[in-house]
Amino acid sequence: MSKKMQNIPIAKPWIGEPEAEAARRAIMSGWVTQGPEVAGFEQEFAAYVGAKYACAVSNCTTALHLALLAVGVQPEDEVITVSHSYIATANSIRYCGAIPVFVDIEPQTYNINPVLIEDAISDRTRAILIVHQMGMPCDLKAILVIAKRYNLPLIEDAACAIGSEILWDGQWEKIGKPHGDIACFSFHPRKVITTGDGGMITTNNPDWDQQFRLWRQHGMSVPDTVRHGAKQVIFESYPMLGYNYRMTDIQAAVGREQLKRLPEILERRRYLAQRYHHQLADIPGLKLPTEPTWAKSNWQSYCIRLSPQYDQRQLMQAMLDAGIGTRRGIMCAHREPAYEHEAWSCGVARANCDCSEQHCDLLTESEQVQDHAILLPLFHQMTEQEQDAVVNELKAACQMQI
Repeated sequence: MSKKMQNIPIAKPWIGEPEAEAARRAIMSGWVTQGPEVAGFEQEFAAYVGAKYACAVSNCTTALHLALLAVGVQPEDEVITVSHSYIATANSIRYCGAIPVFVDIEPQTYNINPVLIEDAISDRTRAILIVHQMGMPCDLKAILVIAKRYNLPLIEDAACAIGSEILWDGQWEKIGKPHGDIACFSFHPRKVITTGDGGMITTNNPDWDQQFRLWRQHGMSVPDTVRHGAKQVIFESYPMLGYNYRMTDIQAAVGREQLKRLPEILERRRYLAQRYHHQLADIPGLKLPTEPTWAKSNWQSYCIRLSPQYDQRQLMQAMLDAGIGTRRGIMCAHREPAYEHEAWSCGVARANCDCSEQHCDLLTESEQVQDHAILLPLFHQMTEQEQDAVVNELKAACQMQI
């Protein structure tokens, strides 16, 4: 295949006629937002992950915002999290008026380093917000020991982690059960399953679930499903400040079909990840992703780390010139222009800290991954021939820099 003929994207959602028919079903029903399809999606999602409750919302960012509000995060509180994540993680904390306290990541999994969490806890810490980065589960057992020791709620940013699993008391259990207090998922097209956009909040706490359902619809006291089915006139009230964080029935109908596809999607992604492991093992200067024995990733992304001999941007450009999409390592929120102005901390009093928007001595692993890692194409429909083309072009691009 010539380079001009190649068009291999970084990701591609697997959607088709079942999703189109499901969307049509919702449209033709006349009930197109937060109705029976949303309720069905919530029930099926909760059953899949093993949670008592699941609440559908407009996206994962709004899910995180509501999760933080539910556990009591208020202005000037601190929330321990990672900078090494999509900026929505930190932003959701700022939406509450709270301050993200960034902790560095493990070099093996690119997830929050449990060893560093305790030193970041202060008398203003209100919660811990972890990220299952690229679908790789965090070390939940180690983190939960700390959270319970300090009586801190644990929220899981599981945006990328639908279908990922963790070995828990000898049994494989889904991320989202939840093992912490609340888990939040994304259905953006870059994720393993998609509803176009959308999110889900899972918890075992009935009070929080009820709160999510009030908040997501402006704080309205009576759900639409109750009001529209009532035999008597009902006047709703709005006893609290709420938000417009609803999911549409069209999205939910698509999500229900995507959930049916999920086992097949996971099987294919894990197969392709193993092929990458095998074919990339002999390229000098590449560090391949590590899956702990207690974790099963959904391989939402396949991330390789480059040794300093390689130039990240040049290598990515060579791949793009060959018709292959890549992305750099996961961003660091503290290095983004927005966080030149937004409040954040690395766990050191800012008055005694030399951190800048481009570098923090306590977040060096996070910065190294952003600067020296690349995400390779991985999606359900990817053929072995396409994957071979990615590997061959990557080898050629690396060879050019040696």
